[in-house]
Amino acid sequence: MTPLVVVAVLIAAVTHASWNAIAHGIRDQLLAFTLVGGAGAVCGLVLLPFTPLPAAGAWPYLVGSAVLHVVYQMLLMQSFRLGEFGQMYPIARGTAPLVVTVLAALFVGEVPGPWALAGVALASAGLLGVALWGLRGSGARPQWPALLAALATGLSIASYTTVDGLGVRASGSSLGYIAWLMLLEGVAIPVWALTVRRRQLLVQLKPYALRGAAGGVLSVFAYGLVLWAQTQAALAPIAALRESSIIVGAAIGALFFKERFGAPRIAAAGLMVVGIGLMLHS
Repeated sequence: MTPLVVVAVLIAAVTHASWNAIAHGIRDQLLAFTLVGGAGAVCGLVLLPFTPLPAAGAWPYLVGSAVLHVVYQMLLMQSFRLGEFGQMYPIARGTAPLVVTVLAALFVGEVPGPWALAGVALASAGLLGVALWGLRGSGARPQWPALLAALATGLSIASYTTVDGLGVRASGSSLGYIAWLMLLEGVAIPVWALTVRRRQLLVQLKPYALRGAAGGVLSVFAYGLVLWAQTQAALAPIAALRESSIIVGAAIGALFFKERFGAPRIAAAGLMVVGIGLMLHS
């Protein structure tokens, strides 16, 4: 990965953790993801006139990715309802890199070398440790429904990351791909919310409109950077580096949501840095 790709993915990581924190901070998760999805769809709609239409070969990936993104959002909503941000976010994000490594090897032919593989493994272990060791150190009993929801979220992240890695390369335009993806995936939850809440929806959305819209714009920016990066480098290292957002997420949980960070998560963060160093060196 070039320095420009590394910087882009790190910016995406910080931005991603930020919009997830905004969504988590809205207690009613259906309202939160309605606003995030709706703002993302609007961003996609605004971009359409200025971007080329993705190539025909990209459309099966676009449609499949939109479905996977909706599944991901539903699972993320559930994990945020059930658990702490500082634990659910790291588990969800930390599951993805190893799975992406396997999927990229199977379907894209990107088999990592020994050093890259060791780096991805160490980074992933550190990322998961930020959540799991922190849970152990806190003395809290595991909340198995929340943990399972977060793990399922991680599997969905790995799935759409791999699909989008293939789709954006086939599209001929990363900006066109992100515009259509945000439009396709962004309308699903708002439509569902309107069906469930009906006339009450607009009244319920009003207090959170600015925060939710900001989260939606940040989500488009973050994933747009990742999609561009996937046209420049292999999928597995990008997936692992992107999950440095876990450190940001854990810090946000401690600072803004008053959740415990502690020495175990600091140790896990150090393991993650070593893993990323090996991955980038290779």
